[in-house]
This record gives sequence, C-alpha cells and structure tokens, in this order.
Amino acid sequence: MPVIHARPFDFTFERATIGLVVIDMQRDFIEPGGFGASLGNDVSLLQAIIPTTRRLIQGFRDAGLPVIHTRECHRPDLSDLPPAKRDRGSPSMRIGDPGPMGRILIAGEPGADIIPELAPLPGEYVIDKPGKGAFYGTDFGGHLQRLALRQLVFAGVTTEVCVQTTMREANDRGYDGLLATDATESYFPAFRDAAIEMIVAQGGIVGWAAPTDAILEALNA
Repeated sequence: MPVIHARPFDFTFERATIGLVVIDMQRDFIEPGGFGASLGNDVSLLQAIIPTTRRLIQGFRDAGLPVIHTRECHRPDLSDLPPAKRDRGSPSMRIGDPGPMGRILIAGEPGADIIPELAPLPGEYVIDKPGKGAFYGTDFGGHLQRLALRQLVFAGVTTEVCVQTTMREANDRGYDGLLATDATESYFPAFRDAAIEMIVAQGGIVGWAAPTDAILEALNA
C-alpha cells in the first residue's frame, strides 16, 4: 500500500478509502476587511497557505480522490447558535451582526463563502457546520460512510480550533487523520505549532502530520 512519510511514523493508506477535508477557508477568516481582520488578527498568516492548500486540493482532484470542504456558519435566524458561543469574543462584533462582508458567519452571506482561490468544484461536498468540529450538527459522518472513507487528510484554519477539533472528533469515530502541516495555519503561530505537537504526541494520539510534498509524492507514486 502507498505510504506517506509522516510524524510520528509513516502513514499507510488505501486509495479507495482516503479523502481530503479542507476546513473553513472562508472569506471572513482569510481576506482583509473580514471578520478575522476586524478582531485585530493578521490575516496574512492565513493567506500564506493558500497556494499550498490549492496545490494539495489539486493533487487529490488529479488523483480522482474525494475533496470535502467545510464552512463555519449559522442559520439566518440564529436558531443553531447557542448563547455560549455568541456571547464570547469581541462585544462590538459578534456572530450574526452586520460585518464588512454581510452578517458575520451566516450561511449565504459573502463572508461565509470559501475564498475564490479554493472554491469547490461542482459535485464536491460542502458542509455548513454550526460548531468548531465538522461532525457536530451535520451529516459529515454520513457522507464519509457513503464514500466508504476511513482515512482523512486535513488542511485549513485555524489549526488549534476547527482543524484540531475535527481531527479529534474523527479519531474518536475510528478514522485515521493526517494533518498537512504547511496547509494549515493560525492567527497565532505558536498555537499552530503546539496543536501539531499535540496531534502527533504519544505515538500519534490524535493522528499524523506531514508536509504537502510528502502527501502528494505518495498520491502520485
């Protein structure tokens, strides 16, 4: 079987059961003038991974393997937004409030869209998730079962929040997860680095980690 050279040890996979999950590469998080920037974050850190993430996506497409995209967003009536989530963060700009790209993190608003550089192709599954993890409140698990996937490569933002949460959820459900280390990022680089170390610690307690070149080399072998 193909092997990706990874940490903490090589990741062996079957082409019939592997897919790519790209987490929350949305305008509100990544573009200047979006929600992330309005909170004082340096979005250029997240923008820097766009070329690598695009190359990773294209590699899976070229190999005929599934690509799944997620978006963190809520219903316009906020019925899926608990106060515990809405009431934290900046008091001047919260989920559902008017923002630079429409209502913040609301499904159908421009800011909730995936950035044009990484736009899903027709037929690629897009999951709108109300939580940090992709399994909560969605049909993500059902879609993975329909595709018969058991091994998932992860990319996207932010590493320590939505990416790591989804990897942990996947691990609890029996999936093997591998993080593309140069196709993920945080507004806080130290948090990204710490999240990667937590994922691979103790013999891969959450999963594996490898650079995009190693992943694509194995796909093309």
